[in-house]
Amino acid sequence: MTLSPAQRSELLSLARTSIEASLPTGELAPYSGPPMHADLIRPGASFVTLRVGEDLRGCCGTIEATRPLHVDVWNNAYASAFADPRFPALRPSEWSDTGIEISVLSAPEPCDIRSEAELLEVLRPGIDGLILQAGARRTTFLPAVWEQLPEPRQFVRHLKSKAGWPADFWPPDMQVWLYTTESFG
Repeated sequence: MTLSPAQRSELLSLARTSIEASLPTGELAPYSGPPMHADLIRPGASFVTLRVGEDLRGCCGTIEATRPLHVDVWNNAYASAFADPRFPALRPSEWSDTGIEISVLSAPEPCDIRSEAELLEVLRPGIDGLILQAGARRTTFLPAVWEQLPEPRQFVRHLKSKAGWPADFWPPDMQVWLYTTESFG
């Protein structure tokens, strides 16, 4: 899905409203009303990233499109501000300094990859988001993470570390998906 400037603006407004409506109580404010743009009713997967200056302040999202995109952004904005386990809940005093970035994900494409070496051959730095799953554990890096980890082996190894796996971990049941994002803020 390619979003128009007006659709991007509407999603950013929804994210801001979700957080502002939840600031007084820290509880998810109910969403009301359909979006202005009908395309935002289609199922979509998104991540909402919050930063204070250059520092990450929260990032939560969904990998698969299971609900309307506008609802997904509303809920992920709330989760990024109040439910990211890496950070305390956003305080009202931080809100004015908080930047929002939304990443809308393409559908993840499964890849028949049998080793890390095979993955490194197909992975496109700066373009691909990556999902790894072994057993019940699943982890992802958005394409934006390439800015901090520009070398493919480093990107993959840090993603494995995020999942709690050793750097050389590659079990026979490892599953791989690639996706792209449309990101704006």
